[in-house]
Amino acid sequence: MSEDNKKDSGNPALEGLYPFLHGGKQDPAQLNAALLTSVQQKAEDHHSVLDLFFETHGQDVVDAAKTIADVYRNDGRLLTMGNGGSSCDAAHVAVEFQHPITAGRPALTAINLTSDMTMMTAVGNDIGFQHVYSRQVIAQGRKGDCLIGLSTSGNSDNLVNGFQKAKDLGIHTIGFAGMTGGAMAKIGLDHCLVIGSQSIHRIQECHLVIYHILWDLVHTLLADDRGNLNVVKN
Repeated sequence: MSEDNKKDSGNPALEGLYPFLHGGKQDPAQLNAALLTSVQQKAEDHHSVLDLFFETHGQDVVDAAKTIADVYRNDGRLLTMGNGGSSCDAAHVAVEFQHPITAGRPALTAINLTSDMTMMTAVGNDIGFQHVYSRQVIAQGRKGDCLIGLSTSGNSDNLVNGFQKAKDLGIHTIGFAGMTGGAMAKIGLDHCLVIGSQSIHRIQECHLVIYHILWDLVHTLLADDRGNLNVVKN
């Protein structure tokens, strides 16, 4: 038995919460009830975090959508970046704009900076992982483009460096962060959408909802330019 388990042995409260640590198993009915309660609590927390964000930052989302729409009006492009699970979100954002699944919405250029593993491993190996996005921004970005970066903490060095380089090049910047926003909230991004939660899962869930709404708003704005707004209403 480990020292920690020795310390916990004889503690009825801990044994009740974690019987598997003490050679026991929970009653199946009690375990199922606890799991159902956990599901409900997590769902309630998700809705609470999401509702609070949109109550306080709805206009920020609209403003970010206007920035992206202006980029596309001026023949600019969208670039996306993220790490880990947020790299999947970066890929998701890009494919939503490139491959719209709703009839009447045009395909729009979006470049997922997380997709080129050869470039990322070359930069990471040669000069450090903190530069994997800034180097791509130099190569791919043009003045008037827009860079979206997603980070649950807002403290990813490679995203912060990518944003800094984008600002130097006259590229619009939109950050998705969580908790307090971290470094991303302090470097003067055009828009920084911060989910006020400490849960990585709730933050990532909310990021997904926000960028789906952003996608919809951008297409609505562009459709209004064309005079066929009725085509894109859901």
